[in-house]
Amino acid sequence: MSSLATLARPYAKAAFQLAKEQDALSRWDGLLGLAGQIVGSEPMENLLGNPLVEKAKVVGIVTGALGEAADQRFADFIAVLGLNKRLSLLPAISELFRELREEAEQRLSVRVVSAIPLELDQRERLQRALASRFERDIEMESVVDGSVLGGAVIYAGDQVIDGSLRGRLNKLQTSLSR
Repeated sequence: MSSLATLARPYAKAAFQLAKEQDALSRWDGLLGLAGQIVGSEPMENLLGNPLVEKAKVVGIVTGALGEAADQRFADFIAVLGLNKRLSLLPAISELFRELREEAEQRLSVRVVSAIPLELDQRERLQRALASRFERDIEMESVVDGSVLGGAVIYAGDQVIDGSLRGRLNKLQTSLSR
């Protein structure tokens, strides 16, 4: 992923600047996500990998699938990606764009994986604690996974906070084996 991120980063930054100029960060975020899903589908991957298919045709398919939601500026951005043979980077561009948007808006998307569903008050306390720790507004997604055993594992940006029973047991095992 690191090489993809390296290639995608300048395009994500350019998309972010274009969207910011239009005051359309949310709309571009959605469009990039959708475009990333489109080019990530198996039929599109096959088209992108086929040297006999003109890149302009693939650009037309992507922008056509987005419909009227894609204004001329967004369509031009997609065309530049096609011209530079970078359409396959759209999923990575979308991910990096979302990170830039969250940074600019002082938000952080957090995924909490727990053994059982969090109660409303637990969820609210956790959200306040994370907001305080990261000094950002928190958008929290809760996922239930029985393999966690107890506690929770929190994925916040590039950080992982393992407060699960399994994580604590693993730490204990590591410390005992030294």
